[in-house]
Amino acid sequence: MGADTGRRRIGYVNLPAQFEEERTEIMQAVEGVFQRGDFIGGAAVGKLEEELSAYLGSPHVVTLNSGTDALILALRALDIGPGDEVITPPNSFVASTAAIVAVGATPVFADVLPDQNIDPAAVEAAVTPRTKAIMPVHLTGRMADMGPLMAIADKHALAVIEDSAQAVGSTYDGRMSGTIGTFGCFSAHPLKNLNAAGDAGFLVTADAEMAARIRRLRNHGLINRSDVQEWGIVSRLDTLQAEVLRIRLRHLPPVIERRRRNATQYRAELAGLPLFIPPCRNIEFNTFHTFVVQTDRRNDFQKYLADKGIETAIHYPVPIHLQPAAAHLGQGRGAFPVTERQADQILTLPINQFLSAADISYICAIAREYFA
Repeated sequence: MGADTGRRRIGYVNLPAQFEEERTEIMQAVEGVFQRGDFIGGAAVGKLEEELSAYLGSPHVVTLNSGTDALILALRALDIGPGDEVITPPNSFVASTAAIVAVGATPVFADVLPDQNIDPAAVEAAVTPRTKAIMPVHLTGRMADMGPLMAIADKHALAVIEDSAQAVGSTYDGRMSGTIGTFGCFSAHPLKNLNAAGDAGFLVTADAEMAARIRRLRNHGLINRSDVQEWGIVSRLDTLQAEVLRIRLRHLPPVIERRRRNATQYRAELAGLPLFIPPCRNIEFNTFHTFVVQTDRRNDFQKYLADKGIETAIHYPVPIHLQPAAAHLGQGRGAFPVTERQADQILTLPINQFLSAADISYICAIAREYFA
């Protein structure tokens, strides 16, 4: 017996519902910024940095215009540039590799594990005398295997820049995402679990001198109103976005809990189907920025779900090494077989915190119907 669609539509995200839940707080905060007129460098920016520091357990947080700027400025603070290599996975969003290219360094790709995170053995094999850093990407809200990665970094005296754009609040062996490596770089894009109302990001580090340098770099390299110590960029977080993020940081724990609840229900109701769902390790706390399944019938399955009113996504259909912009790196199809196979199999199901148990059951019923 097939599932009854009932003309149901389930969206991938539900930002209007989030606004309705927070409307009073958001509008009061926005009105306060306009009344004060402190649009740049307002007190809320410093308060957000303090609150993020307390939440993440990191002594230094620097807010920025985007997660991409966080990656770029981390690389610049480490003086990584032309002639240097940075190891990173080829299955990430393009920003991770683009940041390496932006500072003039060379991205060196390492293939991934079944859970889509970078393979430490592949990282070890990719190290050369020119390698200066490892940039693991904590994809889908699950942290990469940081124990072996840090051991490799220590062995070869490498910096580690955690791309934690999808993993705010995730932990590995009790340690928060972004706090294990030299830097942790976060995005607060509207689609993230901790989301601004536009572009936003931040960086964390335990190194006070590095944090001070990045604060200069985000503001033209100025040490005061008149003196430029080094050339920087403009990557200041707007006060409006800081106010929004302060509100949403307070709401983040229940957001994560709802997403984890949805993931648990998915696992139970999709059990037995020919779908690969990476298991969670005992040492990890996964915040499920996305819920990704893998199937050889991805395209047909996605269409079937769409026909039943279920919106899905693919993160990401074309690996970075196969993008036209990466042609100069000389790595064609076949270079990273796990990444390439997964790119044809991965499908992201809705997991946003506003889905009901009935919504998840409906999606799972349609999946069972399809595979039957």
